[in-house]
Amino acid sequence: MSQAIIFSDALNRVEPSATIAVTTKAAELRSAGEDVIGLGAGEPDFDTPEHVKAAAIAAIQAGHTKYTPADGLPELKKAICEKFKRDNELDYTPEQVHVAPGGKPVIYNALIATLNPGDEVIVPAPYWVSYPEMVKLCGGTPVIVKCGQNAAYKLSPEALEQAITPKTKWLILNSPSNPTGAAYSRDELAALGEVLLRHPGVMILTDDMYEHLVYDDFEYSTIAQVQPALYDRTLTMNGVSKAYAMTGWRIGYAAGPAELIKQMRKVISQTTSNPCSISQHAAIAALQGDHSFLQERNAIFRERRDFVVAELNKAEGLSCETPEGAFYVYPSCAGVLGKTTLSGKRLETDSDFASELLLQEKVAVVMGTAFGMSPAFRISYATSTDALKTAMARIQAFCASLK
Repeated sequence: MSQAIIFSDALNRVEPSATIAVTTKAAELRSAGEDVIGLGAGEPDFDTPEHVKAAAIAAIQAGHTKYTPADGLPELKKAICEKFKRDNELDYTPEQVHVAPGGKPVIYNALIATLNPGDEVIVPAPYWVSYPEMVKLCGGTPVIVKCGQNAAYKLSPEALEQAITPKTKWLILNSPSNPTGAAYSRDELAALGEVLLRHPGVMILTDDMYEHLVYDDFEYSTIAQVQPALYDRTLTMNGVSKAYAMTGWRIGYAAGPAELIKQMRKVISQTTSNPCSISQHAAIAALQGDHSFLQERNAIFRERRDFVVAELNKAEGLSCETPEGAFYVYPSCAGVLGKTTLSGKRLETDSDFASELLLQEKVAVVMGTAFGMSPAFRISYATSTDALKTAMARIQAFCASLK
């Protein structure tokens, strides 16, 4: 008999991605012939813009298929600097820019480069499922700060002040948010900034991946732009996945203190090395090219958001806020807990709600437990309007059937 494999202690601290698990389960049921509507994946249903695809094809034909510098092409870093100046009024040099194969590696590279055992990272909840898990994987301790529906799912200055300790290394901000779509106004960021100015040892990692997906005349700001005194300890992260519908191209980037970027470069040089060379050329075209398509797509996202919010609020026992951005809603399902399904299952948790909804009505959503805030669930409305109409009718039917 062969000896059992002994896995690292780090893996015992980490849970697998719930969003990927839900998407995988929905795909399995669909392949088995079930009529499943998947509302779990955070992925635009639009295609990558034609000029971006054309740039990738041109890069292949030009032979740009070799290794690049570990953390990105100089041309791409230059385009990223231009983007930050144009969109966020932030001045960076290429030496302050880090490019990685997706947003997740950017965050991981920053955390692994800075965290030691005992270091704390403040993570407002609801949070993207990967933030606390990456903190734990890197040896740090996530400090979860609950930001409920009554707080519009946003971190308050008072809650931030209370969460900071001498061990606090990072604050992670995400605006607009995955999973809630909540976005911080300029005044809200300024108020958080005033707290952070009193704690010079705390660094800020702001995940701005949904920056261009905001609605109803919401004016987007990022914290280093609002509070320039925090510039030297803020890592501003972004990417091309969501706004440009380039999830599979795997390009994330960040800009921040040159010394931090240097250490992140050391990490990437010994792990993934460079992002795909072809994807980097496509990202240059995305950042420097025509952005007019965003207005048309955002109008569609806004219509879907308004429809989904209205229909969810018609469902018995559900309550849904209208978010400022991204393509998610985060309805509370507190009103259905304690009820029983047609199959006799009593709903005790939001995980029960999500599981039974999938079994009975074939609609896949992600339970709020995965995002650190219950009882709720996340719906991605980055799918066709027809699919959303069918899904909302099924959710209403499910809620009406509960006894």
